[in-house]
Amino acid sequence: MADTLDIADRDVPRKATRREWIGLGVIALPCLLYSMDLTVLNLAVPAITADLNPSATELLWIVDIYGFMIAGMLITMGTLGDRIGRRKLLMIGAFAFGLASIVAAFASSAGMLIVARALLGLSAATLAPSTLSLISNMFPDPKERTFAIGVWISSFSAGGAIGPVIGGVLLTWFWWGSVFLIAVPVMILLLAVAPSLLPEYRDENAGRIDLASAALSLAAVLATIYGIKHAASYAFDAEAVAAILAGLAIGIVFVRRQRRLAEPLIDLNVFRSLTFSASLGINVLGFFAAFGIFLLTAQYLQLVLGLSPLAAGLWSAPSSIGFIIGSLLAPKLLGSMRPAYVMAGGYAVTAASFLLMAQAASTGSLHLLVASYVVMSFGLAPIFTLSTDLIIGTVPPERAGTAAGLAETSSEFGGALGIAILGSIVTAIYASGMAAFDSGGLSSDVVAAVRETIGGAVAEAANVGGAAGDLLLAEAREAYAAAFRSVALVCAVVSLLAGLVALLVLGRVKPDAGADCDEKERSAKAAA
Repeated sequence: MADTLDIADRDVPRKATRREWIGLGVIALPCLLYSMDLTVLNLAVPAITADLNPSATELLWIVDIYGFMIAGMLITMGTLGDRIGRRKLLMIGAFAFGLASIVAAFASSAGMLIVARALLGLSAATLAPSTLSLISNMFPDPKERTFAIGVWISSFSAGGAIGPVIGGVLLTWFWWGSVFLIAVPVMILLLAVAPSLLPEYRDENAGRIDLASAALSLAAVLATIYGIKHAASYAFDAEAVAAILAGLAIGIVFVRRQRRLAEPLIDLNVFRSLTFSASLGINVLGFFAAFGIFLLTAQYLQLVLGLSPLAAGLWSAPSSIGFIIGSLLAPKLLGSMRPAYVMAGGYAVTAASFLLMAQAASTGSLHLLVASYVVMSFGLAPIFTLSTDLIIGTVPPERAGTAAGLAETSSEFGGALGIAILGSIVTAIYASGMAAFDSGGLSSDVVAAVRETIGGAVAEAANVGGAAGDLLLAEAREAYAAAFRSVALVCAVVSLLAGLVALLVLGRVKPDAGADCDEKERSAKAAA
């Protein structure tokens, strides 16, 4: 009888204590900075350009190298955390992030800032996998874990929203390097309290990390992401195609190597789980829509509605409220609904928000656009929370770091694809709308710039001035609004299709599915 009670007690997941909940707040801090560093630099670009005088290529690398290094190193860092310890990796990354922030703040040349930004990206790649995999250890109860992941995701949203606001305030009173120094006190606090509040976990049976696999993973992701971003910034030219094909080819070599290794960087068996693979795909589709429309909305606010970067950032901030509410609501919904139903409902709300965005573009209503953005965030938040929860919950604890790295990498790929594909659609529709523009005696170079991007049109309209400049500006804004409306409708269709996929593929997954999958994994190992 006593043995039976012991077994029953062990089957009941342990509830988190006050220490774990306080630790969750500690975990949220680096996640906040992670996303802030992705957005805060955009406001500082003019000041950096004036001070360091970078070339066009150097400026591009200053902006992009941070995201490139994050995307390329997420999988490796997630796996490394499983091997050396997730808390240890988090603390190493926090120390390096703070140090690199100081170097970036006081960079005296464009090359020095590029190196500092690369080190920031490398350090940031340790933060998301370490923190997410630690959550899986700190909150073994499925409902508490889902709530904790909702808080974790909300911290990224909050960082992205407040980054431009804090950056705008700092740039008003201090030099451009001040935007990087925000991270230093936060990372010092993390290093001080992490040893007492965060548990350590590593796979005691894990072998040495395969450096060749890590290099192949980095090369494959970097080449593919670079090709996608090049296509988004310029066109699907030979350089973009070559980079993407090279990334895919290296990826194939990486996969074949994993199949041969006794201790692979990624255990490809995790992809045999339909829940795991489908959740990754649903995550990609969500970030495809979110990142793509985020960039286009920022341009719409500034170039069509004429807001300053700071004002555009302030009007975008309310979306974080919808994201936080949606993330924290997900666990409550999951108590009575299957994950697929919650995801499908979230995508239905998201599709409705894109229809509202299309209407806002038609009427030029700032308030309707802001409201639709809040609704979109509210719809996507439960999707990101539950897809991440399923990705982490369907793998055994010793692989949580790898799963976290894969989850974050899928987010990066989805966002890059969204920016590239949706950006290309906007560019094509805008160019078509401006094809009939009456040049009125303008030079061929000016006409080409006007018809290529709305940014070029706004700049040329200011140069032309007078009634002709006003007419040019009005036509360019109308063409971009039409392109934005079309992309919003495309995102609505993508959202509905993603919701349908969630229903069809994950319809049989029950609430607390992650715990069930963990138990099946343990049973299979015991039987073996």
